[in-house]
Amino acid sequence: MTVCRQQFRVDVRAGDGTGTPLLMCGGIGTSFEVLQSLVDALDPGIDIIRFDAPCVGGSPVGALPYGFPQLSWMLARMLDELGYHQVDVIGFSWGGALAQQFAVQHAGRCRRLVLISSSTGVLSVPGTPWLFAKMATPSGFRDNAMAMMAGSMNGGQSRARTDDVGRLFRDTLVVSGRGYLYQLAAAASWTSLPFLTLIRQPVLVMGGEHDPIIPVTNARILAALLPNSTLYVYPGGHVEPLTAATDSGPRITQYLTSPRPYSCCRVEPLPGRPEK
Repeated sequence: MTVCRQQFRVDVRAGDGTGTPLLMCGGIGTSFEVLQSLVDALDPGIDIIRFDAPCVGGSPVGALPYGFPQLSWMLARMLDELGYHQVDVIGFSWGGALAQQFAVQHAGRCRRLVLISSSTGVLSVPGTPWLFAKMATPSGFRDNAMAMMAGSMNGGQSRARTDDVGRLFRDTLVVSGRGYLYQLAAAASWTSLPFLTLIRQPVLVMGGEHDPIIPVTNARILAALLPNSTLYVYPGGHVEPLTAATDSGPRITQYLTSPRPYSCCRVEPLPGRPEK
């Protein structure tokens, strides 16, 4: 599709048309195929819209870098072209920032929101310094991404899922050097702290207890500041909801399809542990 002179590679999985369509925003430097495991684990009746951000996958690099407000406006125009008015939105990692921006900028078009491994942006609790040093350049990200996303990067159960993480990212890291820097610039110049209280939609916030990129404290901050949020802390690291989609998919489906989402800021206990 071409939106505002920018080409987007878009995928739509058609459901049965009875539920609210779902827009999915992926992480930095990865094509929308990285979300395939989660798509497969969600309710097959839901229409699901995925896209490659400019400079990623099949979407070419734009003439200028786009910030999250501009990208959010483009997504609204893209939904117009596809014939969707109101959607639910999932944002994973970098895509979580775009999802927050869309929820506040186009509040009437976003019914519910799911934020996975996300934060408030530049004004957030930083992750492990050496990881950010490796991710600061396109070549560093490309050369180290799979190793970082597996093993020590994720900790917990993800240490035993190195092969799963490798398969997840092997064919989805498709980004140009200039495009990666554009995405970094968007994240480095944005924060949601000034407008979080304006996001009135129900929000499911998911954070990994062993995530060294976006520490789980950020999920707790989001859940505390969003007026109508539910926090779920899952065992594992940054990409656990994708590598263990058979666990996260039904939980997300329940949140999106329930007549009444979970109560405000209820912290769900980890499996096998008592609720505090």
